[in-house]
Amino acid sequence: MIDKLIEKIIATNNPSVIGLDTDISYLPNEMKNKINSLEDGAEQITEFNKNIIDAVCEIAPAVKVQIAYYEQLGVAGMKAFSDTLKYARQKGMITIADAKRNDIGSTASAYSRAFFSGVEINGKRYIDFDSDFLTVNGYLGSDGLNPFIKDCKEYDRGIFVLVKTSNPSSGELQNKTLTEEDGATLYQQVAKLVKDLGKDLIGSYGYSDVCAVVGATHPKEAETLRALCPNMFFLVPGYGAQGGTAEDLKVCFDQKGLGAIVNSSRGILCAYKAEKYKGMDYVKAAYQAALDMKNDLNRVRG
Repeated sequence: MIDKLIEKIIATNNPSVIGLDTDISYLPNEMKNKINSLEDGAEQITEFNKNIIDAVCEIAPAVKVQIAYYEQLGVAGMKAFSDTLKYARQKGMITIADAKRNDIGSTASAYSRAFFSGVEINGKRYIDFDSDFLTVNGYLGSDGLNPFIKDCKEYDRGIFVLVKTSNPSSGELQNKTLTEEDGATLYQQVAKLVKDLGKDLIGSYGYSDVCAVVGATHPKEAETLRALCPNMFFLVPGYGAQGGTAEDLKVCFDQKGLGAIVNSSRGILCAYKAEKYKGMDYVKAAYQAALDMKNDLNRVRG
């Protein structure tokens, strides 16, 4: 699966992923005015997402759909989540379900069935949230990751494991030194675990299907991780609205300009509200913002 993502990045010459973290507050007024229930909200978000996907599908390789924005709308929201994933795949985009799942081994297996393998009933497999990649919390250790890795092998899928997250307080735990002997931090130890668990899933471009989430807002740590884990592909949140710049991200890419895909959510979805794109509707503004992001990243990755 990582080869498929890299090939889409090469084909579009674009290392970015469009984050569909779509909140009702992001919608234009004409859509918000139609909402009088959770069901109405889910329908309008689905329409908004489909129009964004139509606008960017030829210039961007992937979408990342953040499940929290759909869970808040209940059952109708989860249908919007499913419909968004399916529509993006129909349009030829790689799909990343951003759900940050994990638990003990048996529960992790159930999470993996929800997004990767499906549930078998009377000899037939059913799956409603089928995704190419899933974000996973690695801080439960290997027994929580192995069920996902097993399904990655069997169903040609990939995972992005939380290693160094983009939020400001991530260093409160992730940057703590575990032992005085080697000076390794918690996030470095997690990276080593992820690297080891993914060593049998390395594709033709030299990267594993077992990937890492590495925040754009921590370039020094990203540089350390790129050196420590040369076969680990990065999903990089934090660009744009969270403060990460293209210059910060240069350390995430390898010498060929590969090795990372960078997410932008509000910067695309709410572009029509920005002064830079004044006068454009949300679809045209999203397209232009996605194109500007592509050019900005290509400027630094070589």
